[in-house]
Amino acid sequence: MQARGPLMIEHRLIERMLAIIQETLAHAVKTRKIDPLFVDTAVDFIRTYADRTHHGKEEDILFRDLEKKELSEADRRVMNELIEEHAFGRVTTKALVEANTRYRNGDSSALEDIARCLSTLADFYPKHIKKEDKVFFPASRAYFSEAEDQAMLAEFWEFDRKMIHEKYKAVVDGLTGK
Repeated sequence: MQARGPLMIEHRLIERMLAIIQETLAHAVKTRKIDPLFVDTAVDFIRTYADRTHHGKEEDILFRDLEKKELSEADRRVMNELIEEHAFGRVTTKALVEANTRYRNGDSSALEDIARCLSTLADFYPKHIKKEDKVFFPASRAYFSEAEDQAMLAEFWEFDRKMIHEKYKAVVDGLTGK
């Protein structure tokens, strides 16, 4: 397997979650209500899986290693766009959390903000994924030898192995105020 393999597999799970988000959003628009626990679940998925786990491998490993290479102007531009898109996803997710808190506290007008954020994420991620799968990952593969690619793949597996511990350490730290 090439290093981009796990990233593309993760994209398939993200796409499945996006389909669930779209279905839930359509129902929420129709009924004028949404389950705040579903929003919490979607946020947890986006933050932990899509952003920290998936984007973490991209930013902390792939992009880090690409920074050491002489990228073409086009490839560097796309990498920078991807970094900006990751930041956009984080900002949108933060706004979703804030809107869900308002909704949970009785502000029914926050439903519009929740719907806007969910819609934005559901529209944004497929384009982002397509750019990575069809453009950036194939182009970036050319910068690495087979040995470098396999070393990156091993680092991806190690990154994943540590993720569950990182997540739940953060949960406990948050509960204890550390």
